Amino acid sequence: MAENFSFAKHISVLAAQQALAASARPFNNLFQHGTLTVEIYQPVEVDLQQPHDRDECYVIINGEGMFEMGDVHIAFAPGDFLFVPAGMPHRFYDFGYSMCCWVIFFGPPGGERPKLNNS
Repeated sequence: MAENFSFAKHISVLAAQQALAASARPFNNLFQHGTLTVEIYQPVEVDLQQPHDRDECYVIINGEGMFEMGDVHIAFAPGDFLFVPAGMPHRFYDFGYSMCCWVIFFGPPGGERPKLNNS
């Protein structure tokens, strides 16, 4: 279970993967601070997630495949960063068995509002 912290925090990929292996779910909540939540996610064969009520980022740790966000389909590989705004349908597919990623949720329900350019 995630904890709130008021100091610097380090979570290694190995520690995150060990926490995930100890859970019976494809994700494990690792860290929470304010509106920031960090998880590790490793779906098996099928990604069943639904749109989330907050903005979300993924950083791919392992694996390759395809990612659908709205009407956009893109290939992903280790090290890639993906951003999905709150409420947007999205899913991983064609990713095999080794895909694993950091998941970062942040901001208020409904997502952060884009800054308007006043120029």
